[in-house]
Amino acid sequence: MREHTLKGFSGVMTDAVVRMSRTRANYWVEFVIDIALGILFVIEGLRRHDLHPAAAWLTIVLGLFLFSFMEYCFHRWLLHGPVRLMEQGHMAHHKSPLDYDSLPFFLPALILLGLTAGFVLVMPAGQAFLLAGALLFGYVIYGLNHFIIHHARFRRPLARKWAAYHHIHHYHPDRNFGVTTPLWDIVLGTRYISCQKRI
Repeated sequence: MREHTLKGFSGVMTDAVVRMSRTRANYWVEFVIDIALGILFVIEGLRRHDLHPAAAWLTIVLGLFLFSFMEYCFHRWLLHGPVRLMEQGHMAHHKSPLDYDSLPFFLPALILLGLTAGFVLVMPAGQAFLLAGALLFGYVIYGLNHFIIHHARFRRPLARKWAAYHHIHHYHPDRNFGVTTPLWDIVLGTRYISCQKRI
């Protein structure tokens, strides 16, 4: 009986978190938390003075580059993969791309706090904080890009091409997993190529 009650409670909590994660408030609160945490990480990383300024900048660039790969992997193998709850949420986005389906506001920050703790164990603390801050800013850039792609109409050809790259993914969900960059789709062979270009 106790096991049934616990499953019932966890099911109720999961349903509540899923409902909350589809709200506009959750969407924007996540950005505020992630930006604030990213700023704190970068300030803490710079405050420690255990890196040469060139190494600090390289760490930030590396973090943004690393995030682009994480974005691709997360989108391809988790959101379109075996994790049922995540795939369901992402498919809701595919069906209604203007809705506010996103991760629960606290989840990215918790993940980054855990990653930062791991980074501190294997590298200088300043570098660990800078790397974590860059990953978090990569995530914020991804989120804002994704929002803009779905909510703006572009006039300039380059911006239209950039947005079209992601819109194609909604019609061909096994292609174009990158939002911030097509780099990993090109490298890993998942870039959409139209029939006319194949000939």
